Amino acid sequence: MCIRTVQQLNKRKTQLLAGEKKFPRKVIVCCGPGCLACGAQKIADGLRESLKKKKIKGFTVETVRETGCHGLCEKGPLVVVEPDGLFYTKVKPKDIDEIVSKTLARNEIIDRLLFTEPATGKTKKKYSSINFYRHQNRVALRNLGHIRPDSLDDYIAGGGYQGLARALLKMSPDQVIETVSKSGLRGRGGGGFPAGRKWRTCANVESDTRYVLCNGDEGDPGAFMDRAIMEGDPHSVLEGMLIAAYAVGSTEGYIYVREEYPLAVERLYEAIRQLEEEGLLGDNILGTDFSFRISIARGAGAFVCGESSALMKSVAGEVGEPRAKYVRSVIKGLWDKPSVLNNVESYANVPVIIMKGAGWFKKIGTDGSSGTKAFSLVGKVRNTGLIEVPMGITLREIIYDIGDGIIDDRPFKAIQTGGPSGGCLPESKLDLPVDFDTLTKAGSMMGSGGMIVMDDKTCMVDVAKYFLEFLVKESCGKCVPCREGLYQLHALAVKISDGKAVEADLDRMEQLSDVIIRGSLCGLGKSGPNPFLSTIRYFRDEYLAHIRDKRCPAGVCKNLITYEINDKCTGCLACIPACAYEAITGKKDEIHILDQKKCTQCGACYAVCRFDAIDVT
Repeated sequence: MCIRTVQQLNKRKTQLLAGEKKFPRKVIVCCGPGCLACGAQKIADGLRESLKKKKIKGFTVETVRETGCHGLCEKGPLVVVEPDGLFYTKVKPKDIDEIVSKTLARNEIIDRLLFTEPATGKTKKKYSSINFYRHQNRVALRNLGHIRPDSLDDYIAGGGYQGLARALLKMSPDQVIETVSKSGLRGRGGGGFPAGRKWRTCANVESDTRYVLCNGDEGDPGAFMDRAIMEGDPHSVLEGMLIAAYAVGSTEGYIYVREEYPLAVERLYEAIRQLEEEGLLGDNILGTDFSFRISIARGAGAFVCGESSALMKSVAGEVGEPRAKYVRSVIKGLWDKPSVLNNVESYANVPVIIMKGAGWFKKIGTDGSSGTKAFSLVGKVRNTGLIEVPMGITLREIIYDIGDGIIDDRPFKAIQTGGPSGGCLPESKLDLPVDFDTLTKAGSMMGSGGMIVMDDKTCMVDVAKYFLEFLVKESCGKCVPCREGLYQLHALAVKISDGKAVEADLDRMEQLSDVIIRGSLCGLGKSGPNPFLSTIRYFRDEYLAHIRDKRCPAGVCKNLITYEINDKCTGCLACIPACAYEAITGKKDEIHILDQKKCTQCGACYAVCRFDAIDVT
């Protein structure tokens, strides 16, 4: 039955909720990309197969649900038994029969599968009691881990498309824009521009055609927030786009997704097909005169296409290059028509804001940065994964409460936020509130939401060099300051890491950074020097150690380090096969010898040594 009216939508929701009562207990398997890579699909299939063979009261094949990413990627595959919230980690196919025969059949808990808090060693039985989840506030990620990504029915049963119905039938386009404006929603793609202001500008432009676009490119290394939403809850994005289209008077939209996200593309195509089949996408949606269609444009993975004008060029089939900013895309965007562009997370927030009101969203976060923000928390932190927290939470809370601290209790050194265009913040900044303006003042930025935690084994010169190399490769080359400036900045960073620089090179790099920022055409170039500027600002001593002492304090830069075997060596032989250059010799139970002439400083011996028997000097 097609959903042509709000009454039919509500009837469908009521029927679905009644049907769900037949399955009060469920076995939820996380099938986010991390868990899938660890064999989650085999777990889900195995649970169904086992339940086919065994008659367990309250559990059938239908009670096994595959959902999107639960967030705790470090511990996958994850299995949750609802409604108790029993949480199992690192589940393997060999555990399936035991889960069915003990946990599902007799309510017995399998202790070895429970989550253990890394810092305290305490086991936690329930999802809600784990620090990683307890400190979060999920709005954009509200459905991840709860609904099947390919099920429109699951989305509707959870209140999906009620925001669209409310907007179409109870609000004027201007009221929708006013609600989004009052909520304080700022773009979650990195720029932080107020969404309501962007929508209003577009709506006020005299034009017979307007476009609504979604940026699903997400090119920052280590970032996967938008990917998780598109793969795990595609309908939240589509509903947000539909509401935006109604607000600005658009009849056509595009989702720009990078080619490296094949599952996201598949899920979005399926969600669009479902909506078209049900009548929620197309002509006269919910019996109104509002019509809207969505297409998917696939990008080739160019980082610069995250910039608005470059993205629109790519959607139009042209080379993805930015243009001068004196003409804004909301006025003259895709095919020179007024266009609204927001990212995946921004649109996922919109239906909730429409349903719960601007005031509800405004109360979360800070005055200048309302609501929540999703981050990918990765690096040298114990609990890595996908999180969503209120704006204004401190970096310390994210790293030590949610992330549970640094691996092996090593000293914290820095956290990199905002992707390649962001910056690295030291320990003295751990109590900074995480919001758009505070991070920018500190020399970093919110970006799309990548967070990389670093310990004392990280070389900040090497970090700057890595991100500058990335930006050099991703520069479109259209403007000279970016194309040549970033190349030269990277070359100077390499010179420092090789121990060949002089102190005057630091002055050259700072002057060059200023030229790049002032002269570059788009945000890639204007923020490109940030990796260097933030690290020289907070870690100048480390740069000087490379230049003056010809020494890498973190023991990372190959030309400036030497590996030596000390008397802690037990003669375990582990390092000998690890060395590809046969630089290490020795007998079992005797201290080994490292030939410096053959050593290439690859670090393989250091990585496999379990006895701290290798010094880096």
